[in-house]
Amino acid sequence: MRNQAGFRNQTDWEERAGQWLRDHDSEIFAGLGRFLRLPSISTLPEHAQDVQATARFLAEELQRLGVPRVELIPTAGHPLVYGEWTGVSGRPTVLIYGHYDVQPVDPVDQWKSDPFTPTLKEGDRLYARGASDDKGPVWAHLAALQALLQTAPGRSAGIAGSESPLPINVKLLFEGEEEVSSKHLMEFVNQNAQQLSCDLIVISDTTLYAPGVPAVCYGLRGIVACQIDVFGPAHDLHSGTYGGVVANPVHELSRLLASFHDEQGRVNVDGFYEDVRPLSAAERRSWASLPFDPHALEQEAGVPALAGEPVYTPLERMWARPTLEVNGIWGGFQGSGTKTIIPASAHAKVTCRLVPDQDPVRVLDCLEAAVRQRLPATVRAQFTRMEGGRAWIADPGHPALQKAAAALRQGFGAEPVFIRMGGSIPVVSTFSQALQKPVVLMGFSLPNENFHAPNEHVHLDNLRAGMRTLVHYWLNL
Repeated sequence: MRNQAGFRNQTDWEERAGQWLRDHDSEIFAGLGRFLRLPSISTLPEHAQDVQATARFLAEELQRLGVPRVELIPTAGHPLVYGEWTGVSGRPTVLIYGHYDVQPVDPVDQWKSDPFTPTLKEGDRLYARGASDDKGPVWAHLAALQALLQTAPGRSAGIAGSESPLPINVKLLFEGEEEVSSKHLMEFVNQNAQQLSCDLIVISDTTLYAPGVPAVCYGLRGIVACQIDVFGPAHDLHSGTYGGVVANPVHELSRLLASFHDEQGRVNVDGFYEDVRPLSAAERRSWASLPFDPHALEQEAGVPALAGEPVYTPLERMWARPTLEVNGIWGGFQGSGTKTIIPASAHAKVTCRLVPDQDPVRVLDCLEAAVRQRLPATVRAQFTRMEGGRAWIADPGHPALQKAAAALRQGFGAEPVFIRMGGSIPVVSTFSQALQKPVVLMGFSLPNENFHAPNEHVHLDNLRAGMRTLVHYWLNL
C-alpha cells in the first residue's frame, strides 16, 4: 500500500532522495561555493567579522531548510550555530557536529588559485580553503537533509505541521573555533548536556582511508602541549668574554630536547608509556590486511625513509602509539651575518599525541619532571602547560558504527574499512563523556587534499557519495 505521497516503502524514499540530489547537483554546489567564499579564519583577529558573517550565513541556511528552531549562540569567542527539529517519539535523535571556521591561507604565493574563490580543476576537484576541512562535509550534511525533506512522504500531498518529516530527530551544532582548540564549544557541551541529549553523535571531520576506500573511524589520538623556556644570563653576553664560564641556554635546551628520544625512536621520559593501552592481536591483524604502501607515504611526506619504533608497523605508529614532537625551537641571534653572543634564553614548543588510557595531566607531569631533572644548575627553566585532550576510542562492533559502515557501502559502492586516525579532535571525547552516547566518525574527504596547507581541495564525487551515504544512514537508523 502506498501512503498519501505515493511511497511504497523506505527504498522508494531513498531512491527519490537520491534522484533529488542528482537533479539539484549544480544548485547544491553553487551553495557550497557561497559558503567557501567567506574567509572564516578563526585564529586571526582581522577576520573576526568574517567568522561572524559565516555563522549568520549558516544559520540562515538552516532556516531556509525549514529547521524550526535555529539559534546563534554567543560565546566568549566565535558563535555557535544550533538547529533542532525534534519531538517525534520512536525516532532516534542524532546530533550532527561540524565546524565552519578555517585555517589561515599562508603562504598565499603557493596557492594556484585564490583561496576564497572556489575553483574547479582537474575534473571534479574543487579548490578553496575549507573545501575538505570542514565546509564541504558540513554542506554534504545539509544537502542530504534537504533531499530527505524535499522528498518526504506526505510532502506532495500538502501535509504540513511542526512535526518533523525527517526519518530522525535531528540536532545540528556547528562551531567557529575548531581550528583554535574548541575551548568554548567544550564548555558549552559540558554545561548544556540536557539540551544536546541524543542517541548518537555523527561527525564527518575525518577522511576516507584511501581513494575508493571509505572508512569508519573508531579511534583518535589525544594531545597535550607545553612550552619549555630555558634562561641563562640576565641578558645576552659577549661570547669571547664569558664563553667557557657561562652556560649557553641554546646548548642546554638542545641537549634536553635530544634526550627525549632514544636511538630507536622511543620516547625517553620516565612514566610516559605507563598507561598506554596495548594493541590487541585482532587489531594488528586487521590493520595488516589494509592496503598500505610505505614508499607512497615517504613520497607524500617528502622524506627519504620513515622513522619510528621498529617493532611497530607505520600504521600502528600513526594510529596507536604516543609521540613527543618538538614543534618549534628558537633563541639567540637570528639575523644575517654573525653576532658573537651567549643568548640569555632559548625556547621550544612541544606536543605529545596520546593514545587510549593516557592521562594528559600525568603525561605533562612526567615531562616536566624530566625537564627539572635533566637541566643543569647553570640554567633555570619555565614549563608552561597548554591545551590538551584525551584520546578517544569506540567499539567498532557497536550497531551505530556497523550501520555507518553499511551506509558507506551503499553510498560509495565499495567495502568500507574500520580504522583509527593519528590526529586529534578533542571535542569528540568531550561529546562522548558529557553525553554518554556513541560517536560515529565517517568522513568524505581524502587524506591528501591539503587541508591546513596551500591548495586545499575536495573531490566533488566523494561529497556526492557522502550525501548518498547520509540519506541511507538516516533512513536505516
